[in-house]
Amino acid sequence: MIYRVIGLMSGSSLDGLDIVFTEFEVLGNKWSYNVQFSDCYPYSNEWTEKLKNAPSLSAADYMQLHSDYGHLLGQMVNRFIEEHGLQFKVQLITSHGHTSFHSPSTKMTHQLGDGAAIAAETDINVVSDLRAMDVALGGQGAPIVPIGEKLLFSDFSYFLNIGGIANITAKTDPFVAFDICPANRVLNLLAQQTGNAFDPGGEMARSGTVDETLLQQLNTLNYYNQPYPKSLANEFGTDEVYPIIQQSGCSIADALATYTEHIALQLKNAVEAIHLPSTEKQKLLVTGGGAWNTFLIERMQYHLPSVEITVPDAQLVNYKEAIIMALIGVLRWREEKNVLNSVTGSARSSVGGAVWMGLV
Repeated sequence: MIYRVIGLMSGSSLDGLDIVFTEFEVLGNKWSYNVQFSDCYPYSNEWTEKLKNAPSLSAADYMQLHSDYGHLLGQMVNRFIEEHGLQFKVQLITSHGHTSFHSPSTKMTHQLGDGAAIAAETDINVVSDLRAMDVALGGQGAPIVPIGEKLLFSDFSYFLNIGGIANITAKTDPFVAFDICPANRVLNLLAQQTGNAFDPGGEMARSGTVDETLLQQLNTLNYYNQPYPKSLANEFGTDEVYPIIQQSGCSIADALATYTEHIALQLKNAVEAIHLPSTEKQKLLVTGGGAWNTFLIERMQYHLPSVEITVPDAQLVNYKEAIIMALIGVLRWREEKNVLNSVTGSARSSVGGAVWMGLV
């Protein structure tokens, strides 16, 4: 069976909308994929501010933004289809949406981007609200990508995604995964104080010196002592971690060096906490925007000398999450489990996602 699907992913770093058109084939229980086209459409400054400020809106204004953003996503999909000549070739759209609220302890999560609006704009079937069922079942609702890592990638022991938040998956039996710590969201906030959107290659961080007092303060935050499964809201980085760094009095270069070291150490702690059997060479696949942070990758390798760290080709680095969102939508369409409770801690594995019908 072959499925031709568009996957949409908007991460907490607010750099834009990732779009992939992927062909999936399943033979028996074995899945394979082939990305036909991929793009990232940057948000306008207006939309960046709207998404950033969404949690502070009134209920009515928030729901209006939910609808407006859904229509924007649909329009972006139509542009993607037009640019790549995909008319009448797309069977399904899977949209992650943009996370604005995430509170698993109160069984609440919400991603902006009304699936009905996407279906209305595109006339294509849509799967959205991918995390809601798991959270309703008492799970963390995150990470949800491990099902894709399980079905599509077999050569790696660990999977690390470095976006606004860094999260890890381990190929244990059953799989485990959890958010490690804020990553690009904090690094970018620091770099932006120098007038740059981010720190290319981590070169500013490389020029700095680690502040041991600040590093110790960061490493002792309560979240890091919690057992997995666990997940982070974006606000942990912006409202808790970033102010600590600001109050330290460090230069930007030293702050970047220190926070880079913090991420590397938290990855080391995460790997050690998982206790994956070392019967063979352990391999870690790194994706997400942070994979291009050469200095961060070097510090990770320094702290994990026995783990082979791999940064794959640019398409997989940049679009792995969008690819897996597309697969999650296919599994929902097939009414097969697409969220693993061994990862999220929910009462059971579930078939997550709301379905919105296009033209029938």
